[in-house]
Amino acid sequence: MNNSSIGERLKYQRKIKGYSQEELADRTNVTVRTIQRIEKEEVSPHLNTIKLLAIALDIEVDELVALDDPKEETVKKKWLLLMHATPLAGLILPLLNVLIPLFLWIHKREDNPVYNEHGIKVINFQITVLILAILSFISLLTIEKWGFFIFIFISVVPICIGIMLFNIVYVVQKNKCYYPFSIPFIRLKKSRTFVLMALMGMALMGSCTAQKLETIERLDSSVITKDSVTAKIHQLMEDANIYGTAISVFNDNQPVYKEVFGYKDYPNRIPFTDSTNIYGASFSKAVFGVLVMKLVEQGVIDLDTPLESYLPQKIYEYEPQTSWHDDFSSLKEDSLYTKITARMCLTHTTGFKNYRWFEEDYKLRTHWEPGTKFGYSGEGFIYLQVVLEKLTGKGLEQLAQEYIFEPLDMKNSAYEWKTRFDKDFALGHDEDAKALKKDKDNEPRGGGTLETTAKDYTKFLTAVLNQELISKESYEEIFAPHIRIKTEKQFYEGEGKITDKYDDINFGYGLGWGYFETPYGKAVFKEGHGSGFVHHSVLFPETGKGIMIMTNFENGNSIFKELLEVILMDTYTPWEWENYIPYDKK
Repeated sequence: MNNSSIGERLKYQRKIKGYSQEELADRTNVTVRTIQRIEKEEVSPHLNTIKLLAIALDIEVDELVALDDPKEETVKKKWLLLMHATPLAGLILPLLNVLIPLFLWIHKREDNPVYNEHGIKVINFQITVLILAILSFISLLTIEKWGFFIFIFISVVPICIGIMLFNIVYVVQKNKCYYPFSIPFIRLKKSRTFVLMALMGMALMGSCTAQKLETIERLDSSVITKDSVTAKIHQLMEDANIYGTAISVFNDNQPVYKEVFGYKDYPNRIPFTDSTNIYGASFSKAVFGVLVMKLVEQGVIDLDTPLESYLPQKIYEYEPQTSWHDDFSSLKEDSLYTKITARMCLTHTTGFKNYRWFEEDYKLRTHWEPGTKFGYSGEGFIYLQVVLEKLTGKGLEQLAQEYIFEPLDMKNSAYEWKTRFDKDFALGHDEDAKALKKDKDNEPRGGGTLETTAKDYTKFLTAVLNQELISKESYEEIFAPHIRIKTEKQFYEGEGKITDKYDDINFGYGLGWGYFETPYGKAVFKEGHGSGFVHHSVLFPETGKGIMIMTNFENGNSIFKELLEVILMDTYTPWEWENYIPYDKK
């Protein structure tokens, strides 16, 4: 009890009634000496004494002494410590830095004004911090990229943690707190409506961020949820009898969806993972195109000088060092190959067939004037590779590791089989889901021996979208239509038929990558097919969007058309030219 207030109030009430100390003593059993000592604040009277004095003065007890509010408990440091310390849980789970002190404040604010004051200050500070964190994350996913994100997590977060630790100590020592930079979302005198509005606004911001994280933006700016994408992939795989697939989707130049489905070995039901080795087939050519441009930047070679002129002797005069691919002895009788340049090799205009075994006599030769028309050819890539190896004194595998795989931390990628791949590799499967024997004897070839993983090749495509490894000018050279494609199909009976059906997309080929145009800018693609593996990737550099599909089933391409349309709204890819006939149309 407050002794001074009791003494002053007793004196005040006695004089109002006109009693002397002696007269008041006569009306009670309280002695004059006790009344004197109470008024001089020398004693703290018992409650019974106060009641007797109140009856004599004809007043209520609380007019002499302020009784404690039964709802207002004595301040307990444990509640203040909980309010100030529990927001640190937000470092583990977002939103807990606000939700826990909010719960404590709602529970304790009416028990004591101190709880109410401290709770409001903590909540205002934590909401401010949360908004900064949300804004930084949104900026990372959209416009501001890493700058604001790094500012928040390197500068603001340590400061905020320091402020919280300071207040934990301050409240223990002084029962006080201090939170600078707080936005006053909740004020001591504000209505509950304002509080609810602030909390609803915070929840809305959180839900918008969550929606951004759980959706994929398509070419036309519409969105599809990741759950819907996953469900569609499962449905298509089941309907088409495809039991192994890896898919990555890109927004804003970054992978926003990376999933693997099914089995690397279907007969034995061994699951796929994103680190499972996958035969990359002609994905090799996309990587090789970037590698060649790296060497062009270094002055090792240029795109338009005939390759023959770089060598001190004729290509057919060199003793073969491999089982077959560097044997060019048949070109001794060829009069056109000397005109072939690096650009012609990368744009499939050398005049070579895809591979020499498509020739009746298995001998490599040119079939038309190099550079004049498109004809898909892995042999052109081999020719360029062999020349580069002779110029640099390094093998393809060494060059690729040095300039592509090691800089991108693609630890499970190579142009040749590595013994470390034995522990986790996928088998190709035919259309009847029968596993095919894995070919581990490949010698490095830039057109088709890439071994990689879904994780690694996603890293490569991310680097391409962000124009890493080589200059912007080099990417512009790669992603330009160097030759128009006029054939109905890439292979088979349609490869010799001329058509104008793809003129509206300016269909052509760049340096190691296919090319077409859309209302959303250029598109560049690369596919791969061999040994029971079928893959497709397409990037839209001007939008930052793209997709990678890898399958280990011969019929995998029967779901590509629908996947492109559903996931990205890509209705522009020339799927008939690629022979991506849907499974339900065969």
